[in-house]
Amino acid sequence: MDLKTKIRDYASTLENVQKDHPFQKFPEYEVFRHTKTGKWFALIMTIDRNKLGISGDGQVTVIDVKAEPEEISILINAPGYFPGYHMNKNHWLTILLDGTVKEEQIREMIKNSYALTR
Repeated sequence: MDLKTKIRDYASTLENVQKDHPFQKFPEYEVFRHTKTGKWFALIMTIDRNKLGISGDGQVTVIDVKAEPEEISILINAPGYFPGYHMNKNHWLTILLDGTVKEEQIREMIKNSYALTR
């Protein structure tokens, strides 16, 4: 099972979560939200590498999660982490789903994002 599938499956197991595809232009983008409030806590998407400043051609699969600004300021200096793509860069973080960041760390970031958006 690939990392994207593992992460998608994990996010779906959290309590009162709804997964949907709200963007007609990008039907493969998956949003995970709280069923009661509708607030997002994760977004999985595939984007061009150059959108994140990564050299080379092709695309990468990423997840956007909400995080504390202090944590973001530290993590964006680590491999696999970027300021939130198409999100508020002070409150959202983009993480590569290519194995650069360990699955356990991504799960923890999703869990924290879930708690921050309740």
